[in-house]
Amino acid sequence: MSKMSRAFNVSQQKLAEKLSILCDRGVGMLTRIYNIKKACSDPKSKPSFLSDKSLEGAIKHVVKKFPNIDVKSNLNTLNAVNTMKADIVKSLALYYFTFVDLLDFKDHVSELLTTMDTCQVLFNVTTCFDLTRSYLDLVSTYASLMILLSRVEDRKVVLGVFNTAHELLHGNSDPNFPRLGQLILDYDPPMRKLAEEFVPHSKLVLRALLSLKTVYPRRNLSAKQWRSAQMLSLVTAPSQMLNPAQTETMPCEYLSVNKMEKWIVIGFTLCYQHLGTSGASELWVQALSGSLVTQVFRDEVIHTQQYIIGFFESLKGLSKRVADVRECLQTAQQTCANTHRERRKFLRTALKELATILTDQPGLLGPKALFVFMALSFSRDEVEWLLRHQNHVIPRQTKGKSNTEDFMDRALPELLFGMEELRALVKKYNQVLQRYYVQYLSGYDAVVLNECIQRLPHVPEEESVILSSFYSTMTELDVKQVEEGELFDLRGFRLDWFRLQAYTSVGKSSMMLEDNKEFAKQMNTIAFHSKMVDALDEILLETSDLSIFCFYSKLFEQHFQMCIEFPPQMRYTIAFPLVCAHFMQCTHELCPEERNHIGDRSLSVVNMFLDEMAKEAKNIITNICDEHCLLSDQLLPKNCAQQIALAVNRQKKQDKKQRPVQQPERPGIESYRKTREELTTMDLQHMALTELCFSINYCGAIHVWDHIFAPREYLAQHIETRFNKALVGMLMYNPDTQEIAKPSELLGSVRAYMSVLQGLENYVHVDVTRVFNSVLLQQTQPQDSHGEKTITAMYTNWYLDVLLRKVSTGQIMYSKNQRAFVSLTTDERQLNFNAEEYSDIVELRALSELVGPYGMKYLSESLMWHIASQVIELKKLCIQNKDVLADLRTNFDKPEVIMGLHRRLLNLDNVLQRMTIIGVILCFRQLAQEALHDVLQDRIPFLLSSIRDFHHHVPSEQDTQLLANIRTQIVNEMATAAGLPAKVDPALCTALRAQKMEGISPDEDYQISCLLMVFVAIAIPKLARSDASTYKATLEGHLNNSHCLAQAINHIAAAMFTNCGLGDIEERLKEFLALASSSLLKLGYETDKEVVRNRESVYLLLDEVVKESAFLTMDLLESCFPYALIRNAYHAVCRQSELYAG
Repeated sequence: MSKMSRAFNVSQQKLAEKLSILCDRGVGMLTRIYNIKKACSDPKSKPSFLSDKSLEGAIKHVVKKFPNIDVKSNLNTLNAVNTMKADIVKSLALYYFTFVDLLDFKDHVSELLTTMDTCQVLFNVTTCFDLTRSYLDLVSTYASLMILLSRVEDRKVVLGVFNTAHELLHGNSDPNFPRLGQLILDYDPPMRKLAEEFVPHSKLVLRALLSLKTVYPRRNLSAKQWRSAQMLSLVTAPSQMLNPAQTETMPCEYLSVNKMEKWIVIGFTLCYQHLGTSGASELWVQALSGSLVTQVFRDEVIHTQQYIIGFFESLKGLSKRVADVRECLQTAQQTCANTHRERRKFLRTALKELATILTDQPGLLGPKALFVFMALSFSRDEVEWLLRHQNHVIPRQTKGKSNTEDFMDRALPELLFGMEELRALVKKYNQVLQRYYVQYLSGYDAVVLNECIQRLPHVPEEESVILSSFYSTMTELDVKQVEEGELFDLRGFRLDWFRLQAYTSVGKSSMMLEDNKEFAKQMNTIAFHSKMVDALDEILLETSDLSIFCFYSKLFEQHFQMCIEFPPQMRYTIAFPLVCAHFMQCTHELCPEERNHIGDRSLSVVNMFLDEMAKEAKNIITNICDEHCLLSDQLLPKNCAQQIALAVNRQKKQDKKQRPVQQPERPGIESYRKTREELTTMDLQHMALTELCFSINYCGAIHVWDHIFAPREYLAQHIETRFNKALVGMLMYNPDTQEIAKPSELLGSVRAYMSVLQGLENYVHVDVTRVFNSVLLQQTQPQDSHGEKTITAMYTNWYLDVLLRKVSTGQIMYSKNQRAFVSLTTDERQLNFNAEEYSDIVELRALSELVGPYGMKYLSESLMWHIASQVIELKKLCIQNKDVLADLRTNFDKPEVIMGLHRRLLNLDNVLQRMTIIGVILCFRQLAQEALHDVLQDRIPFLLSSIRDFHHHVPSEQDTQLLANIRTQIVNEMATAAGLPAKVDPALCTALRAQKMEGISPDEDYQISCLLMVFVAIAIPKLARSDASTYKATLEGHLNNSHCLAQAINHIAAAMFTNCGLGDIEERLKEFLALASSSLLKLGYETDKEVVRNRESVYLLLDEVVKESAFLTMDLLESCFPYALIRNAYHAVCRQSELYAG
């Protein structure tokens, strides 16, 4: 009879398999009910018709009559449901059938618990660990499921409305509805019905819980006891450091204390009749004194003591138990916060020590793996405890102070970081663990197990087969399998051990596991060792899963914000993005619809955290850069004026009664330190940057839901954006006052900024050079990648719209000997800047360094566009005077005719003004090109020498005319881009071609170009009438910048006639020289002093034209205009300048 009973109870019932499946299915059902609860409580996600006003009456009727809803007798009331019955059935089907699945799960659990009662299973967590844990998990999951079910607000509405719609649609109610309705009524509230339901199972539950009395008190120690026992320390006994860490209850060492507390709280609440049993009360009191909140599922909790008090008060004869619970509540309120705070403090130090030692000696992971998983489990329990209490404990006043601070921990990030550090070590050195435990299992555990098996009495055949498979599986393991990268799968091995626990833990078994504790302890140890080989991810999930943060998102973000604002914890901010990788671990295959939602949440949160970290680092870097820019500005030459003035004043005799002048601080004074303890603001900024960069640099990539996040790239992008804005900001351009920073000052600030950013590479592996290349290259274009104006565009606009426009108004002149534009007035109301401070060679070289060849090319193109616009206007003037100019061109040797024609010319002053503007622009461009050439000569001398060679030797003598022209154009463009001068300016040619006059044929354009040169030649003598044409010898220029006409005449003639394509530039310039010489020589015969007021100054223009020309020679000038006149003119203007100076 006993053999038949054993066969029926164990072999056929498959207790191990059913427990495994139902525990997993229970978690899945919890997930689905949880999602239904959240959906129904959120107006945005709940089914829309549940909020439909037309259904309010029907819904109230359904809830009132639930579950006995007579559809046929209340058709009028339920008419609104009838109109949308198909939609209701479709949208509520998932909800309804989840409750049907719950009913099915309940039936299977009840059946299994009854079967185990019948089999008289003997539970003991220290021997049959897997069996006992699974049983207690199933009990607590089942109770949690019923508690959660009772919290679904619209459960009656969902079930009742669905069944009503189903009956209206199909003519009959759903067959599951009566049982579902009764289920809802029975478990509202749930604990009374659960307690009644567990009366027949209470003995097994009690036995399972009492087996914890040797484990739970030992695990639930204070931090002081941990310290005295030197828990988790690898250096306590150096001589035993290589010895494997193991105990007689290996799986219990990293079993979650929170889970054990939940088992005890729920188990004894259901079986409250047995609280008087020896050992039960002690466990119960200790569990209730350790916390105020117990997790139901995810962020759903019960306020433990209050919930139990409410349940016990609903029963008779439990007043003593209620008093005990109240006492436990008072104890917990007074002590639990401090107890757990001290534990977290201890664990932070312990985790840091473990990580430091194992990072240095990863080989110790093998023998000390148990310590790692114990540390992770302890830490995870403390993190979860803190989250639950911080979010759910209602603040209370104690002696005028709130207990809210009791559940705040600013050092939590350090604990999270320590956990992530240990997890990373386990994953990184997984092969170390595999090698160690493969050899351990095959070389030691197999031998010990074989000896234990030999000592076992009365082993039945079925158990004997399992034991033999254990030994053979272990002996077949070989370290070569690890070296070859073979995948291990020992799940069958552990499942067989689970089965064996079930077979040998039932009553009347011929081989009782309880009587063979040595064998059980050895097998539990072997099961742990096997997990080190093939289930590291599983045990990491079991001991260090932090996916709970997904459901405490506000707290998660608050802790992150506190961490990033608290310098001592800044280096641990990376823990928060790393924790986001855990979120997907809380999903379940029974609820696939939440996978995308949780995945999206994890991605958004990790992105937000990394972005905030990068922003904070960027802000700190910006502060440091700004400070360095200020220090750099103190070294500018203009700032030494005050020091010079003070030095001069000290040398003079001063009144003794005069108060001493306060000495200004000299640059560098900030570097003097009296003591190391006095930290400046910059010291604090650098410390914060070091800490934050350590965090950003901690890991190169974070994997979250099949996405990879690179923290350093976030920082690089923010630095790039900030540097881009800073460059434009340092211009200090004010559109109202037209003020702008000098290029040399901006360059100094940029160099200071860049030096700080380059130092960033000492803290974090960011390619700052790439950032520089990207940003500075963008700044050489008129717009950056965001469409904003760059320093190139702003400087170009300023030089064109401010500086050169002031030149045309006569307030600034171009000085040849100073190679700069010079201000002619000191009245700030007319001119609020010094032109020489923006246009001398130093400033233009700085500008060239800032904007580079691309930026200078853009500046050049903008200048040429303005010149082309002026040329178009000049040609229009030529067309107005076309006939007169044609006659002047053919009759230049007839003075009487020319005099008459000259009076008929219109807009002579306009021509001179526009040509002067062109000349001024060309002079400025020449300065810019020279500055660019100087910079490139310093930066790329070898490349520049190659460009010079091309420019000198191309085209070759063997080239045809067409090929020579093409090659010349290409090489000229390259040379011009490098700042080298060309006979014919390619940029000007391109600009003139782009702005051709419409309706003008090439021949006509050529004729107009010729007439333009005639027009200018005839107009030049009129300059002698103007006082502004005075030549200032000290500046080598005319006050009205008419000396710039030389540049305009040569460049415009070369460009216009090159575009015409006839190759007669030299002939046209000779013609111009002849006409201009003839016109100027007539000034010698003028008797009117007004006409010849500045005749000598105007004579100098011919000399300037020839000097600036690549096509005219001094011999040619001598043949047209006596050089003696030019020499005398130089003497005259120099004497005049000396007289003015005197």
